[in-house]
Amino acid sequence: MAMMKKDDDRDEEADYSPFLGIEKGAVLQEARVFHDPQLDPRRCSQVITKLLYLLNQGETFTKVEATEVFFAVTKLFQSRDTGLRRMVYLIIKELSPSSDEVIIVTSSLMKDMNSKIDMYRANAIRVLCRITEGTLLTQIERYLKQAIVDKNPIVASAALVSGIHLLQTNPEVVKRWSNEVQEAVQSRAALVQFHALALIHQVRQNDRLAVSKLVTSLTRGTVRSPLAQCLLIRYTSQVIRESGTSTQAVDRPFYDYLEGCLRHKAEMVILEAARAITELNSVTSRELTPAITVLQLFLSSSKPVLRFAAVRTLNKVAMTHPMAITNCNIDMESLISDQNRSIATLAITTLLKTGNESSVDRLMKQITSFMSDIADEFKIVVVEAIRSLCLKFPLKYRSLMNFLSNILREEGGFEYKKAIVDSIVILIRDIPDAKESGLLHLCEFIEDCEFTYLSTQILHFLGLEGPKTADPSKYIRYIYNRVILENATVRAAAVSTLARFGNEVDQLKPRILVLLRRCLFDSDDEVRDRATILLNEHNMEFLFGSLDVPLINLETTLKNYEPSEDPFNIDSVPKEVKSQPLSDKKAASKKPAGLGAPPTLPTSGVDAYEKSLSSIPEFSNYGKLFKSSAPVELTEAETEYAVNVIKHIFDGHIVFQYNCNNTIPEQLLENVTIIVDSSDAEEFDEVASKPLKSLPFNVPGQIFVSFQKPAGVPTVGKFSNTLRFIVKEVDPATGEAEEDGVEDEYHLEDLDVVAADYILKVGVSNFKNAWESMGPDCERVDEYVLGPRESLAEAVNAVISLLGMQPCEGTEVVANNLRSHTCLLSGVFIGDVKVLVRLQFGLDKSREVVMKLAVRSEDEAVSETIHEIVASG
Repeated sequence: MAMMKKDDDRDEEADYSPFLGIEKGAVLQEARVFHDPQLDPRRCSQVITKLLYLLNQGETFTKVEATEVFFAVTKLFQSRDTGLRRMVYLIIKELSPSSDEVIIVTSSLMKDMNSKIDMYRANAIRVLCRITEGTLLTQIERYLKQAIVDKNPIVASAALVSGIHLLQTNPEVVKRWSNEVQEAVQSRAALVQFHALALIHQVRQNDRLAVSKLVTSLTRGTVRSPLAQCLLIRYTSQVIRESGTSTQAVDRPFYDYLEGCLRHKAEMVILEAARAITELNSVTSRELTPAITVLQLFLSSSKPVLRFAAVRTLNKVAMTHPMAITNCNIDMESLISDQNRSIATLAITTLLKTGNESSVDRLMKQITSFMSDIADEFKIVVVEAIRSLCLKFPLKYRSLMNFLSNILREEGGFEYKKAIVDSIVILIRDIPDAKESGLLHLCEFIEDCEFTYLSTQILHFLGLEGPKTADPSKYIRYIYNRVILENATVRAAAVSTLARFGNEVDQLKPRILVLLRRCLFDSDDEVRDRATILLNEHNMEFLFGSLDVPLINLETTLKNYEPSEDPFNIDSVPKEVKSQPLSDKKAASKKPAGLGAPPTLPTSGVDAYEKSLSSIPEFSNYGKLFKSSAPVELTEAETEYAVNVIKHIFDGHIVFQYNCNNTIPEQLLENVTIIVDSSDAEEFDEVASKPLKSLPFNVPGQIFVSFQKPAGVPTVGKFSNTLRFIVKEVDPATGEAEEDGVEDEYHLEDLDVVAADYILKVGVSNFKNAWESMGPDCERVDEYVLGPRESLAEAVNAVISLLGMQPCEGTEVVANNLRSHTCLLSGVFIGDVKVLVRLQFGLDKSREVVMKLAVRSEDEAVSETIHEIVASG
């Protein structure tokens, strides 16, 4: 019993906090001890500690309370106790007194700043610089300059740190200390040199040349402090990045300095240099080798912090240069059993990125025992690494898919389970052989899934992929179980999935209809409504079929539909995507009102442009307008004349609509024309133009120039543009222009007509259905090498921009660190020919991007043309 009693007392002591239950009112009462004639330094320090605790816990003091505490604290300057004086400095900094109150304590602080006790001097400088304003700062500037070059490193560091803080509020004062700070950089004290380097860099950070000179002078060996050396390495990396992206070490400035730092005696400097080298732009394997060698040595260090820093750096390198760190794999495998789980996780994910196909099975065995010991956030990192590995070695999908399915059945939170499900879905989409096993794993998971969101997402995915498998019927049992056993949200999703199977698999339709009829008696309205709608076969075909009209156009047409005896006809919905309203474009471009719009044009895209152009006699016989581009700016912002152009594409013509605006109040422009030079566009012939009679200040006007081109052909070319006019001076008083004017001209930017101008962005709701219904008769497939790229996302965006087509199903978004990606595009080629494009990208070890382009269209010639556009682009 005695032993038990002793243990209980120890637990109570461990849980006890000296600040437990303290209240602001009681502490303010205790603060009266500051007024005692005989000060008790220990008790005063305890009260200040409590006040600091309250302030740091977010307790707010009223103006009166803060003032009373401040004046009471100032009386403590009469005490000579060193510990109490340090507490006084802290509480004054935290209270942040007003300018009126600062005067009270300034004399005491300035006295301490000139004291013979270095501790007083250093703290007084910190406090003064924290609470003082600009006027007082000029009075103490002389003392601060002296402190920067003081022999005592504590005082010098205090002055330099104060300078770093003052740089945010009084930069002009701090910049006058450059000579003293430069001297402090040469100090033998490590901390002084560190703070001096930080301050001088902040002073010069906006001057690239000054920073470069600073780095050049210091990299010659004058920096002794390891902390300052780390800072210098970071500044050196910044200079290297800003100087360009040379890929040769001999041409890259300061690389020799970074490599030399790898042989420094301080471990922090070695790590900083190695990290800087690995993060260089376009770093080569030759440049990486010395850094990788040093990091490999740290992997076997006895210090956990060194092992962690090394493996984390190598993990980042593995994303871009996996082959460069394969020599470290043996060392990293030993870290899988490291007691520090963060180190073990980084080692595992790095090995997954760098391992070869033969090592996959061995890694999986090690990871299986490892997963149960780490938190969910680390497990997610491992899952993402396994997904990347599977995409890298598709033949190993069985073992990797089995591993994912096993951990999917274990305990875990929502984010962890979602990461696993997302990985399985990606593997099913990208590895056709993995579809059957992957879908079954997902079906087994939803039997016990506790997350409604994941269940509905998996059911939707089953509806998309399940009907296309060899035996779709085996999934029906899992789906219908959800109708019986789950909550209303999951039941509704299961009903939709069943209906999708019935719509796409004719053999299953009778059985599916029986199951849907049972759902009519469900207790939830949503489930019953879905079942009722989907039991109608016509509704089923409409909902799950290919909707080849843009949803925004369908919505607009339905809003405008007036009920009558004739049913709504979906063929009446326009298939082209409406361009952005002109009023929005004007707001976005910050041009004067009306710049991009004809005077009488309603804001409704292609239809409005077609109506406007057909009213001009010169263009009335051009036929149906195929496409109008977004405005292309031909002048820079804030210039005297603002001009942009809209390209109107017809089958055999192209019309340039130049929207002009005069931004000079004292000028009137007359006989305004655009001289278009088409010498770089040989297949275009100018046939008509419509100049502008006058262009007053801030009144938009339009000039039209049309060209004839080969019909139905995506002809490209470059056009040079010159604005020519007669300028007349305007009297500001009367607003009348002078009779005589002067001929003048203004050179505009060149205008390009590109292949994307001949393709309309028209989306499809279900790309797979649209692709299959198009058929392979007019399909053309070829492969292209796109050359080195920073990432797959860059290559994907470049091809989308080149073709000017509509990305489908969110495939324009590329996840980080993927080595393969599929992008789906749709559109309408000039001549109203539907086009579908499937792009498959791959990124090899040397960052070369290879693309497989598959095109299906309603015309074989159009498929060929798309390939020609890519080949020439």
